[in-house]
Amino acid sequence: MAMTESLPGALKRRSKQVAKRLIGYDSRNWLRIRQIEAFTAFLEVDNRKSSPVIEVSPGWNRYWKTMCSNYTSVDFPDFDICKDRTERQYQIVIADQVLEHVQRPLAAARNIHAMTQPGGWAMVATPFLFRVHARPHDYNRWTPAGLKQVLVEGGFAEADIEVFGWGNKACARAHIGGPVRAYGLWRDLSNDEEYPLMVWAFARKDETRRNAGA
Repeated sequence: MAMTESLPGALKRRSKQVAKRLIGYDSRNWLRIRQIEAFTAFLEVDNRKSSPVIEVSPGWNRYWKTMCSNYTSVDFPDFDICKDRTERQYQIVIADQVLEHVQRPLAAARNIHAMTQPGGWAMVATPFLFRVHARPHDYNRWTPAGLKQVLVEGGFAEADIEVFGWGNKACARAHIGGPVRAYGLWRDLSNDEEYPLMVWAFARKDETRRNAGA
């Protein structure tokens, strides 16, 4: 039988949450702060957040569902991005912390490309310097250049892909061998290009694909 939380316990937990907010404590994953900011800013441009958006395997992540008004999602195992694609195409296709978990990333990239409308965008993020986290599997890591190449081989034109990375030694040390680390208070957000913990890309599908039917 599941145990219910006692009133004193609930009050104590709630008071800790309030205190953290008051002092500016940030519970978001440290290595994802800049990537989340970049995705948020991208969706705000030209009100992209109101476009038809599909997210691949969001799991417990609710960032983009909360932000996007015309949102749908598909989840593993019912939908396997390595072999499945939607019949409909979308203006925005999001794969946030997905590609490291797929067995055939090039097949996944091709399906992401196929699901993107001509002139639309794929938003892809994946860790690089991060511990193994099998959910249910963990297969892959890429540098920014490596992620770009995956998307090129998936069908996006190299000139239509922007890739980014963020990380530093302090954040890398905090994550080695341990659980996900909260940003907390005043942690270092400077970027060291030699230590990318998180990489992400914005890839635009060529408008000419509309005429080609791809």
